[in-house]
Amino acid sequence: MSPAIFEITKAAGFDAAHNLPNGPVGSPYTRLHGHSFRVEATVRGEPVPPVGWVADLGELDLALKAVAAELDHGLLNDKPGLESPTLENICVYFAERLKPQFPGLCRVKLSRPTIGESCTYLLS
Repeated sequence: MSPAIFEITKAAGFDAAHNLPNGPVGSPYTRLHGHSFRVEATVRGEPVPPVGWVADLGELDLALKAVAAELDHGLLNDKPGLESPTLENICVYFAERLKPQFPGLCRVKLSRPTIGESCTYLLS
């Protein structure tokens, strides 16, 4: 029998402003505007003894909220790596900060719930 594989997920929210300097000419994306974001981080793996969990959900919660706090109520364009703060690039931003602590990180999902948009970054 193959080992049981599980995925655990935590979510956090943040509000931030941004613009897409390289967006289509004349589009609203190039103007400064803001969103409420929701980010989810998923860790996949086998339960680890002696506790029997994939990872500590409390630690994942703290780490995810810490990264969200870096961006909360700020201008995303000011963060290195987010000069063009697309949903895709924000997903990568979170993944790069979480992966060292959570090697089983397999998915980062970023959404803007009020406008029904989301992006999922699948890590290998």
